[in-house]
Amino acid sequence: MLFENFNVKLQRIGLALSAFMVTSFVQANDFAQHPQYQNFKLKTMQTYGLSAEQVDWAMNGSKNLPNIINIMNRPGESKPWYEYKKNFLAESTIQRGVRFKNQYADTLNRAEQQFGVPQSIILGILGVETGFGANKGSFITRDALATLGFGYERRAQYFQDELSALIAWSYKDGIPANSVVGSYAGAVGYPQFMPSNIPKFGVDYDGNGHIDLRNSAVDAIGSIANYLAQHGWQRDQPIAFAARYQGNNADAIIAKDLTQPTPYGALKVQGISPLNPIVKIDDLDMVNVIQLQENYGPAYYLTYPNFQVITTYNRSRMYATALWLLGTEIASR
Repeated sequence: MLFENFNVKLQRIGLALSAFMVTSFVQANDFAQHPQYQNFKLKTMQTYGLSAEQVDWAMNGSKNLPNIINIMNRPGESKPWYEYKKNFLAESTIQRGVRFKNQYADTLNRAEQQFGVPQSIILGILGVETGFGANKGSFITRDALATLGFGYERRAQYFQDELSALIAWSYKDGIPANSVVGSYAGAVGYPQFMPSNIPKFGVDYDGNGHIDLRNSAVDAIGSIANYLAQHGWQRDQPIAFAARYQGNNADAIIAKDLTQPTPYGALKVQGISPLNPIVKIDDLDMVNVIQLQENYGPAYYLTYPNFQVITTYNRSRMYATALWLLGTEIASR
């Protein structure tokens, strides 16, 4: 009897210890009581075939990061062009890009041949996004996306959808959801892909059977080229030319929508022309005019559909111009 009682006590101790161990791994989820959390969980389950327990476990320990909302409310694009470009067109960044170009020359050439995207543009994106991998971000991606998804009303649904994509990707990749770090807006790896874009446009370019945009520069190069190609990049076509404007109504020629270009001939008669007289543009070429603010006054560019493709990566015209100029400079050295 005494021996039996001793066994029962051991079993009870074991059960209590197991319960303690499980409880110790369950951490507070700052978003669990949010009014939208249950709908978010249900949509994630339905979209990706996950269970409620899997979603909750992926969100285990998630933290609200209020500073991210503050950053979103003061984006870098609020600066004028002459200030914005200093962040990227720095000699140190150019030199880092030259070293990266030399190190991955074969991969860059392969991507250019396969996808038709110039290596200058691939280099420009890698330079502007992460300084060629030097700054991939330090925010826990799950927490950044959750903070925005449940606290940034203007684009809440978008960020909730990206959080769902991150959770699904983490299970598919066999990694903890909280192990992924990236930008304050939830972008990941060398190319700063949003989570939903990783399975859609990511490429296993190093051939190791695994798409790894966080650690493989080779995969990042192939994935950027694939992304741009799938968004309509036109092989061997121009991107943009610096321009001069000699009219008196710039608002009439500046593009409001880059997806709706105008024949160059119709713009030429209003006073826009290439800054370099050697550049010749056919009157039937479909182009847009953009204006950026230099410290001496407005600067103009004639942009082609390939420029618009760059803006699918980031809608900012300053962003697209910065990476185009950065990549062009690196490729020329």
